[in-house]
Amino acid sequence: MTLVSRINNSLFFRLFLIFSATVLVFFIIITLSIRQIDQNWRSERLSPLPDFYLDNITLIVDNIGVPPDLARASQLSQELSLTIIIRSPHINWQSDDQNDLDISEAVFVRRLSDEAQMLEVGSEDVIRVSRGGYEYYLNRRVPTLSEYDYIVVYVGLAIGALVLLLNFWLVRRLLEPVRQLREGAERICDGDLSYRVKSQRHDELGELTDSVNHMADSLQSMLEAKRQLLLAISHELRTPITRAKLQLEFLEEGMIKEALGDDINEIDLLISDLIEAERLSNQHQALIAEHVDFADYIGLVLQAYHDYKGGVIFERPDHDSSVSIDKLRTRLLLTNIVNNAIRHGRDNPITVRVSFSDDFVTLEVEDQGEGISAEHMEHLSEPFYRADSARQRNTGGFGLGLYLCRLIAQAHGGRLEITSEVGVGTHVLVHLPYEQEHLHEPREES
Repeated sequence: MTLVSRINNSLFFRLFLIFSATVLVFFIIITLSIRQIDQNWRSERLSPLPDFYLDNITLIVDNIGVPPDLARASQLSQELSLTIIIRSPHINWQSDDQNDLDISEAVFVRRLSDEAQMLEVGSEDVIRVSRGGYEYYLNRRVPTLSEYDYIVVYVGLAIGALVLLLNFWLVRRLLEPVRQLREGAERICDGDLSYRVKSQRHDELGELTDSVNHMADSLQSMLEAKRQLLLAISHELRTPITRAKLQLEFLEEGMIKEALGDDINEIDLLISDLIEAERLSNQHQALIAEHVDFADYIGLVLQAYHDYKGGVIFERPDHDSSVSIDKLRTRLLLTNIVNNAIRHGRDNPITVRVSFSDDFVTLEVEDQGEGISAEHMEHLSEPFYRADSARQRNTGGFGLGLYLCRLIAQAHGGRLEITSEVGVGTHVLVHLPYEQEHLHEPREES
């Protein structure tokens, strides 16, 4: 594999090159900026005190003259980066108004020559020359950055910021598949097995994307095969179940006939639930929705529970609203939840409540039964999951009831929520939208 192909197909090498180039560019920018500033600084600096002044003090004062030529003094101040102060009974002149040297606070340090002395004003060194009744004070002005120096610094910072932004954009572009993979994994985890992450890359992230898509293909194939197997078995079992029911009619009345009838009905119910669960899966949604007065319809379904020992309390709002639902599947959803409440409600009252909000209609079923422990809560709506592993008729069915309820709520564009506390009871909420995005026409179902 050549170096170019290795770079094209390796995220690591590309990131390595980006960061290496970034470090190199910053090093070059900082080095050139410092070198340029240092050159300007050196060109404007004076030689260290006191050697420069000792060698040139006479020349500087001679150039200013006695009496002093203030114009010449100002010119020398600019050319030599000096602050020059001239004092006499008739003159009080200073070349640099921004320099706040207070000569009156000068402290004698040492004598340099017959006419020159070294003074100290604060932390500044000042040379005083007395000649012809005039006192000349010379102070080396502290070099400052020129406008050109500032321009060099600002340009360097701007280029550095641009390199950082470019670096950020390149890295973000390289890692964009990571975000796509995360979104794809979340959608697949939520059950959308038909979703595939799109990518045209050939590096490690491209290989990872292909692996995730291949995993989704495998999961989809396995689940589809499982659905088809369950559907085929369920349909094939319908015929012998029907024959068994017919043969059961010829038996004499008694406990044996009643027990066999219950077993056959329970198997028939399981087959019906399996077929309904397959039809309501994400790929086989088939709602037959129509507008109904929701609270009235819920009250009509609850009439079947008038003989429940603990009693079913129906709380409805003052005003009803029209909701688009599949009536048969909504009935199945409600009866499954109420049957669970009756089965585990310990003959206590059950409350069914309907409420309307701006976006959703909410159906609540609340019992005062045995409750469900926390470790079972996240698995309650999974197929064939039972909090009670003993499959006895008095403790529940086959673990498809709440799974069907979740599928029905999701098929309507809603959601199912369950909260429970052991010894207190269970609270089930179903949120449904007022309208369905797609209304399916009635069709014949096998």
